Amino acid sequence: NHNEIMHHLEQEAFYSRVLTLKIGKTKEKVVLKDLQRHPFKRSLLHIDLQRVDKEQALTMRIPLHFINEEKCIGVKQDGGVISHLMTEIEIVCLPKDLPEYLDVDMLEVGINETLHLTDIKLPEGVQTYSTLHGGDEAQPVVSVHIPKVSAADEAAEAAEAAEAAEAAEGDEAAEGDDVTTESADASTKEETEPQDSES
Repeated sequence: NHNEIMHHLEQEAFYSRVLTLKIGKTKEKVVLKDLQRHPFKRSLLHIDLQRVDKEQALTMRIPLHFINEEKCIGVKQDGGVISHLMTEIEIVCLPKDLPEYLDVDMLEVGINETLHLTDIKLPEGVQTYSTLHGGDEAQPVVSVHIPKVSAADEAAEAAEAAEAAEAAEGDEAAEGDDVTTESADASTKEETEPQDSES
């Protein structure tokens, strides 16, 4: 049923769990491997399912859930921001061990620190595809870093600094004019005061 499938596609777990496919009176265990959506309409053009053998390991891409982000030390104490470098990883396991997602705990991650693939806690019976095939286990997954100042922010700060400098120069010039005026007034006063005549 097309509408039923479209409804299930809105659920994250549909992409990473063993599904039961009914074909007539027969039921098959399958997983979703690929799908093709219509570029303009809310419909499917093609869906690719893989039959599951309970004795054979599956290779699946599983979403990552980042937990405790609001309590993360690097964010809460140091004002850092979190960058997600991966949102899913490829794992290998038997169908019975297939997780719907994996948690990545951000609680103890400090400023300028990074969690790598090896830092993700895997359930029993689950391995990363990289581990089994000699991939790079040091791949970064998520990091906490100091916020970068944007070019617009830098320009605004520079403009404010320039305005402040101009205002300070203007104040100094005004003070100098006042002193000059006062000196001139004093000189004029001295010149205009009558001199005592000689007796």
